[in-house]
Amino acid sequence: MTYRVCFVCTGNICRSPMAESVFRARLAEAGLDDRVDADSAGTGGWHEGDGADPRTVRVLREHGYDSDHIARQFQASWFARLDLVIALDSGHLKALRRLAPTEEDARKVRLLRSYDPAAGDDVDVPDPYYGALDGFEECLEMVEAASEGLLAAVRDEVEGTAA
Repeated sequence: MTYRVCFVCTGNICRSPMAESVFRARLAEAGLDDRVDADSAGTGGWHEGDGADPRTVRVLREHGYDSDHIARQFQASWFARLDLVIALDSGHLKALRRLAPTEEDARKVRLLRSYDPAAGDDVDVPDPYYGALDGFEECLEMVEAASEGLLAAVRDEVEGTAA
């Protein structure tokens, strides 16, 4: 059975596609890409059908990540097929938990930076959309740092369910 993770930001063109690309690379490196599926979405539908922000694509490519992406809006019905919903900031966390059809679904929603022990109380990945390229670089650094802890948690879940 495939374990499913969905990363969620505001418009699904900056942070969540970046997190999806980084996490897919981590899954491949760990040999889990055949057992775990990662995708992404936005809390809003403003950019549905668009590709990722060109700055996201540039930063991902410069760091060796794939950047094939089409934006879409998260739907409450998706909770039924997802094991984990990863919010990129506390606003997304609240919105997703409100959208969750059940308490069990609401518990599936976690903050990405909660998987980075070095993050401390700084749990949000800031939205780089209105800034310069360095904001996208900073976003990537935060995503990469949290992806290691997320991978460990997902590996535990996958190996625990397979046993």
